[in-house]
Amino acid sequence: MTRQRTSSGSPFEAQFGFCRAVREGNRIIVAGTGPIEDDGETTPGGAAEQAERCFTLIVKAIEDLGGSASDVVRTRMLLTDPADQSAVGEVHARFFGANPPAATMAGVAWLCREEWKVEIEAEAIID
Repeated sequence: MTRQRTSSGSPFEAQFGFCRAVREGNRIIVAGTGPIEDDGETTPGGAAEQAERCFTLIVKAIEDLGGSASDVVRTRMLLTDPADQSAVGEVHARFFGANPPAATMAGVAWLCREEWKVEIEAEAIID
């Protein structure tokens, strides 16, 4: 199998020279995914709404490359406010609770846009 890539259309992909996800063999690696809407604007709302958008983009990228949410084996959630951990964790559980991946949640000082509350990475292995 040749290496495959997919894009989500985020303005940062062209600006910073990356793609949303890469598949090599049965492994899919999804780049840090911020709460970007189709028009390039930030998803409105709090951390839960932003996490919902991030996970939606992540699952779509994995599906574009032949996988599904149940193939996710690792997530990394970066939060700018530790008070948001429960809200983001609840969204994570809705997306992956039936097939829980290894997960990391960490606090960071800043993300690409000041209004971002969360950015998320994921890895999937397709059986």
